[in-house]
Amino acid sequence: MNLKQMIAFKELMLTGSVSKAAMNLHRTQPTVSHLIKTFEDELEMKLFVREGKRLTPVPETNYLLEECETVLRRIDVISENLKRMKAMDRGEMRVVSMPGPSAFLMPALISEHVAGKEDIKATVMSRSSEAVRHLVSSQQFDLGLADHDPENPFEGTLLKAEIFTFDCVCALPAGDPLTKKKSISLDDLSGKPMASLFTEHVIHKRTEQAFASMSADFNLRFETNFFIQLLTFVQRKLAYAIIDPLTVEAYRLYSGGAEHIVFRPLEQIIEFGVEKLLPGYRPASILASSFEDRLTRELLRLGAKQIRRVGLSDEV
Repeated sequence: MNLKQMIAFKELMLTGSVSKAAMNLHRTQPTVSHLIKTFEDELEMKLFVREGKRLTPVPETNYLLEECETVLRRIDVISENLKRMKAMDRGEMRVVSMPGPSAFLMPALISEHVAGKEDIKATVMSRSSEAVRHLVSSQQFDLGLADHDPENPFEGTLLKAEIFTFDCVCALPAGDPLTKKKSISLDDLSGKPMASLFTEHVIHKRTEQAFASMSADFNLRFETNFFIQLLTFVQRKLAYAIIDPLTVEAYRLYSGGAEHIVFRPLEQIIEFGVEKLLPGYRPASILASSFEDRLTRELLRLGAKQIRRVGLSDEV
């Protein structure tokens, strides 16, 4: 049996007339009669008995009508849901990110993306960059954002990635004399108390190397796991920090426009890389794909440069 047969059967049951059923369905009478005949043949039972000019349904058709209506209602629901998914009014997406962006940036972007769409559900998880790669490669998440370490690239085909780099900036306490400068050199920071990521992190290594190349004194006072933690020491006028623009945006979001910290570009380039990760064997939904585009636009708005694509079309 097929949907056309069920629709014709339902309409005939409701109208009691082939001509009326044909009119309502915008079909010819022979077409409706043929659909009913083939329906009966496939079921191997007579559904209607002709009494004069009227077709009288056999008792079993009451059960069949109920079942057909259930199927047709489910088809209508599926069709409507798919239309809403295509229009991104319904759906679900799962995002996992390194801690900095997961705290403020990702929730803000997702909020903008689903605004006014009450039937969209979203999961945002915070994990280390290594765990982000693992979770996305297990095909459990639609999208991930992680640090990019050129010395520790991921391998295999379980992940697709788009890699971006940012130029780090300097975070200074508001009112500090250095805030009068339009840009900060590492000489300006020589010997001053610094807050930085843990020593194994690529940014710590690059910062240390950059200071050494300028013969500047890298005076490490505070060490943390995440960029966002560094800003507490800066805000309390205990240290300076070299951070990425994603953390600058996170501070803007959670500080509500407060000006306890000032950010200035660095005269010496210290790059910070991020990986936008996609599962290698899980096709993206329309909703997830559109959010991925939004995230890319946001990264570029914040000054990112796209440097490489892995496992994606149009590699650069």
